[in-house]
Parts: sequence; C-alpha cells; structure tokens
Amino acid sequence: MTGYVRVACVDDIPPGTKKIVEVEGVEVVVVNLDGRFYAIEDVCTHDGAPLGEGQLDNHALICPRHGARFDVRTGAALRMPAVDPAPTFEVKIAGEDILVAV
Repeated sequence: MTGYVRVACVDDIPPGTKKIVEVEGVEVVVVNLDGRFYAIEDVCTHDGAPLGEGQLDNHALICPRHGARFDVRTGAALRMPAVDPAPTFEVKIAGEDILVAV
C-alpha cells in the first residue's frame, strides 16, 4: 500500500513556484501550477543535474545545465538532450498539507 509523507503547507508554494523537499531520502521538486500540485524527482535524466535549480516555464521544468525540459505533470522529457522521463510522485492535499506518495 502506498503511503504519503507531508512535505509542506499549501501556502508554502504559491502558484507558479516550486520547492525542493526530501521524501524518504529522495530529493523531490514540488510545483504549484495554478493551484494544482505536482512532484517530480530533482534529477535530470540526462546528466543528474538538480532540476529544482532550474527555471519553471508553465508546466516545464528546465534543467540548469543543458536546457533539457521535463513536464512536471508527467515527467516526460520534452527537449533534448534528455530522452528518458524523470520519475514523478502522486500528490494529494489534506486540509492545508501537501502530501507526496512514497
């Protein structure tokens, strides 16, 4: 059975922003897109760069090293040099808490 870990409050991540959190030893970027939250592993599948240090462009997180783009909703690699998707995590809201699946 999947469990969830509280990572932040809804107010901690305003719309259009992101926050890097740790979930059971894994760095995860939590993104707020117009009030809907997504979680993607904080690693570029091209070279291991920390995605959370990159820019957020609508639904795409841009790798700070080589400009690869990942869809935060699905993890899909949108632009080379990355071709493999980044892992994503289920997110749910409980009251004001953001919970990420482990």
